[in-house]
Amino acid sequence: MTDSIHLPAFFVKQKFAMTTNRYEIREAQPDGVEGRVMAVAQQKRMAFKEEVTFYADESKSRAVFSFKARQRVDLNAGYDVRDEHGTQLGFFRKDFGKSLLRSTFHLEGPGYEGTGRERSQAVAIVRRIADLPFLSIHFDFTAPDGRTLMQVERQFKLRDRYTVTVPEQAIDFRVAAAVAVGLDALMQR
Repeated sequence: MTDSIHLPAFFVKQKFAMTTNRYEIREAQPDGVEGRVMAVAQQKRMAFKEEVTFYADESKSRAVFSFKARQRVDLNAGYDVRDEHGTQLGFFRKDFGKSLLRSTFHLEGPGYEGTGRERSQAVAIVRRIADLPFLSIHFDFTAPDGRTLMQVERQFKLRDRYTVTVPEQAIDFRVAAAVAVGLDALMQR
């Protein structure tokens, strides 16, 4: 059994790479500044199943967790989040039907489940009409009882940068990081 890791706030920054999506995940200090590197992620290209691997650092010598699609091609794609030993930590999937007008994802793991949607319907519609890279995209994940599970907020930057807050302590940091990177990589931003 894997011990859960809770991190109440962290940052995800897309790193420049010509042929792959790369991300750096850093903890957020109490004063809001970037702290230590928690993981470095890289999306596999040309894979039969969508997969993103998270490494301990830039050397990429140790994979610490990952998420991978359950099926090859699926409009309602589901992704398993697993630790470095292959133990499942959580699951998320895109809801294709609901995402036509407003991107929607479902999230579940031990002790929680919820739905995440783009906060602004207007921004979601504008994003579908015009590719405006400066639009700030915000996702709110809530439990069926209305509690906020996590929030992912994209800042106005040249490269994608997200602030992730996770008030729900049951959500493992690795699941939250996988979802945050997945929102960017899977929406092909």
